[in-house]
Amino acid sequence: MKVLFVNSTHKILLEKLQKAGFFCDYRPQISRSEIETIVHNYDGVVIRSKISFDKDLIDKALRLKFIARVGAGLENIDLPYAAAKQILCLNSPEGNRDAVAEHALGMLLALFNNLPRANVEVKSGFWRREANRGIELKGKTVGIIGYGNMGAAFAQRLQGFGVRVISYDKYKTDYADGFTQEVDLEQIFEQSDVLTLHVPLTEETTYLFDNQFIRRFLKNIFLINTSRGKVVQTRALVSALRQGKVLGAALDVLEYENKSLEHSQPKKWAEEFQQLIDFEQVILSPHVAGWTHESKIKLAEILADKIIDWKLKREASEM
Repeated sequence: MKVLFVNSTHKILLEKLQKAGFFCDYRPQISRSEIETIVHNYDGVVIRSKISFDKDLIDKALRLKFIARVGAGLENIDLPYAAAKQILCLNSPEGNRDAVAEHALGMLLALFNNLPRANVEVKSGFWRREANRGIELKGKTVGIIGYGNMGAAFAQRLQGFGVRVISYDKYKTDYADGFTQEVDLEQIFEQSDVLTLHVPLTEETTYLFDNQFIRRFLKNIFLINTSRGKVVQTRALVSALRQGKVLGAALDVLEYENKSLEHSQPKKWAEEFQQLIDFEQVILSPHVAGWTHESKIKLAEILADKIIDWKLKREASEM
């Protein structure tokens, strides 16, 4: 089987597939137009975020049997059309769930303890203790929306902090694992001091966190988003920060990101983003929650194992 790599990835993915008998064409610099002219020659494609595997591209991929995404999100693949064409879509969220969970926890603790501001002030020669008095996590209720790989890993990391963890997942039931209490969405709105989002980007979750959603919370809340930028409507968040309904936010993702994450340009983003960065109680990072040295290896290794397992099962069924 011939596999086209259109993004860079850890070499272990390439090595494992080659050892399993795949022919791997590693071309991370390839353009969309070049992919369109050669994709019909390949049985599989390995991608990250550089291109959208839409209907037009799938129609050109006449031999394609699988699309493998090095990472968690599959929003850059037309999943229904791929399924209609009997093309398997694989990803590897298990590979960066630990990184995302640790990053989310780090952002939350930094937010509660004013660490980014205090760091800048002390380095600038200012020693303001009362202005940087923090908030304790102990005793708070953390609400998680989306209890998949990332949500569950974050709940595990909260153990030992003396918090109550509640979670809601529209597509799962009876998943309580000792780290969370499964609740309905109304209980998330009623009880949460902190809301953390761990959902994929779909039509259903696009701008999930908007004005109407925010108004349903009984308490003023802190927001953590390490999922996808367009899950949170920036305009609504800015308004809620001004009103005090959102006390602070830690965002690893933003709605203005380019699909090719490496080429986003914050200086050119909308006015709402410029307003957002003026809030001291907002912490931002450049979509790196799952971006660790360890996760780079795990994402590739896990995806390779899934592809090889699929190949072995396919061969067994043909015998």
